[in-house]
Amino acid sequence: MVGFINALSDQVLTAYIPLLEVTPAFKNQGIGTQLVERMLEQLKDYYMIDLLCDADLQDYYSQKGMIKAAGMMKRNYNNQSGKNI
Repeated sequence: MVGFINALSDQVLTAYIPLLEVTPAFKNQGIGTQLVERMLEQLKDYYMIDLLCDADLQDYYSQKGMIKAAGMMKRNYNNQSGKNI
């Protein structure tokens, strides 16, 4: 696998895209762009499509038609690779 994206939805009004990942060896080859564009196409009929990202990725998602929005989040960067037990 070189990349993946997923979405959670109530199948009525809202969808949330929590993950888009591309294996480092395959970055900058358009794989992430294809995944995002295909997902947004699948979700195009929903009222609300939300995605949280770090500030340095906002311009990327803006190019895909998404807009910046205010929100709140919590990040435990020490656990970024998975839950530390």
